[in-house]
Amino acid sequence: MKKIHLHLVVVLVLALLLNACKKGGNEPTPDPPKPPGETGAPIFPKKEMRAVWIASVYGLDWPQGAYNMASQKQQYINYLEKFKALNINAIYFQVKGMGDAFYNSSYEPWSAAITGTRGVDPGYDVLKFMIDEAHARDIEFHAWMNPYRIATRASAASSFPALHSAVKPEWVADFPTIRIYNPALPEVRQRLVDIVKETITKYDVDGIHFDDYFYPEGETFADQADYTKFGAGIATVQDFRRENVNKAIKGVYDAIVATKPGVIFSVSPAPEITKNFNTLYADVKKWNQEGWVDVVIPQLYQEVGNQYNDFQLRLAEWTNNSFKAALMVGHGFYKFGDPTMPAAFQSSAELQRQFDLTKLNTKVIGNAMYSAKYLDMNKVGITDKLAAIYKDPAVMPFLGRSVAAAPAEATNIRIENGELKWNASGNVKSVVYYFSDLKKEGKVLTITKGNSISINAIGYYSVSTLNTDSQESKPSAVMEKK
Repeated sequence: MKKIHLHLVVVLVLALLLNACKKGGNEPTPDPPKPPGETGAPIFPKKEMRAVWIASVYGLDWPQGAYNMASQKQQYINYLEKFKALNINAIYFQVKGMGDAFYNSSYEPWSAAITGTRGVDPGYDVLKFMIDEAHARDIEFHAWMNPYRIATRASAASSFPALHSAVKPEWVADFPTIRIYNPALPEVRQRLVDIVKETITKYDVDGIHFDDYFYPEGETFADQADYTKFGAGIATVQDFRRENVNKAIKGVYDAIVATKPGVIFSVSPAPEITKNFNTLYADVKKWNQEGWVDVVIPQLYQEVGNQYNDFQLRLAEWTNNSFKAALMVGHGFYKFGDPTMPAAFQSSAELQRQFDLTKLNTKVIGNAMYSAKYLDMNKVGITDKLAAIYKDPAVMPFLGRSVAAAPAEATNIRIENGELKWNASGNVKSVVYYFSDLKKEGKVLTITKGNSISINAIGYYSVSTLNTDSQESKPSAVMEKK
């Protein structure tokens, strides 16, 4: 019986993967073609966004109780240096976790995560510092926001913090342990749009990112009056809730495109499509179909073979339902080495299995690890495993909208006195590929703003250019070093 079941699972996965070809709209630029090795054409490595989530709510990853500027800056730089060494090229940093902000906002108070006290100016421009330091290391900075959560409390017997003076009490909904902006209100949706517009206008963020919290799970909603007032023509109150979130997502997407179209909009939903739809009232499938998000990053934190949320089956489902959105995969990095977790997470081999599946999936353009502090712990050698998987740099895929001029191809590629040299024009970086054998997949040697590197390995080299949108030029013909 078990063998039959496994066979059916394999068939289902293959069928879903083979049928997952309904993509259109804002697609990432394709990887350079991989013709059969016998043709002699080079086989280029897959482009990859390699990301890490940095949670600031409760100080989880940053600043972990450090409430002075020098310590905070050093802790953040230490993270970036770690990421750079691991060839990680993007971070999702939580800049709005509790109806708060990591900059001097017109709408929300300074985050308590920075100083320990909500609303207190930390004395430096935290967000600018973080973005500048990330960009100095060629790491993208995506501003992670929770769209609705304002505060949490231990129980109904405790009090929520006072509302910011700009927030009207009628805009919020209180539950036993959480206070949120009421998703049904047009004023709330406009406020969310305004916060996003302010962030992307003031700061050079590469993306806006929402997590998986929309309507709070497991709560009873007293929204019949809202439904009566705003839900004309909508069949059920459940559909009304979904439509409220739809309007918020579309509003944010439209604001990004109108205000700063180079910014990428991404969402990391819960692993089950039906749970998002029925419990969180997040119709993520529709957002993907309509092209309202550029990247979808389902949190596939369970192991391969999990009884309820099998990594492999969920991957197949999202592959088949990503539509116009580029697909990434979120991994439960925090679970590795935790003795309370399933046996699979007591070995780094599980991460390798997951990456093997995502690498073979042509729709997956990247992976994200939750969360940053666990990379420092290296339990069961999990960070060593990630370092082995990411041993070579990766080219960032093009994920959003074209803003910069298309990159001109590198020219005059040549080998002189042990150096590979080329000419590049415009505001571009250059990618150097190396192939030891044209019948095998090559690797990225470096991504550089220069126009030469020292080489000593016998083999084949190719050079392309990348503009600021991560659009890649056609790679050059290979140059052989004998």
